[in-house]
Amino acid sequence: MGGEGKVYTLAEFSQHNNAKDCWLLIGGKVYNVTKFLEDHPGGDEVLLSASGMTNILGACFTGKDATDDFEDVGHSSSARAMLDELYVGDIDASTIPTKTKYTPPNQPHYEQDKTLEFVVKLLQFLVPLLILGLAFGIRFNTKLPA
Repeated sequence: MGGEGKVYTLAEFSQHNNAKDCWLLIGGKVYNVTKFLEDHPGGDEVLLSASGMTNILGACFTGKDATDDFEDVGHSSSARAMLDELYVGDIDASTIPTKTKYTPPNQPHYEQDKTLEFVVKLLQFLVPLLILGLAFGIRFNTKLPA
């Protein structure tokens, strides 16, 4: 492998966050991909564009785990072997914050059709219709003088 196998904290890893010093975290391992940005088969414009690869470069710039992005692309075995040359160490898993699942706040169930505001709006719509219908009914049901 290319590196010594040093263990880095997330803070240390996150300091390598620009195009001149770019590290990626893939599968708990830290890789220095700075020299590879220009050699990437799709070119660095692919990494900079808004394609699926953007997240890999974005992970470098934000210090996030790029494992899912790397796996989703479907890299070949030779591409995976290239990672050995870029390896600089491992990440200290205890420095990575645990993912928490979002739970929305507990709120009472809102039933729109049972509120007073809904009833008022309904009456504001129906009463003019009833008056108009009644007026037409009276108009057409009364006998016109001959």
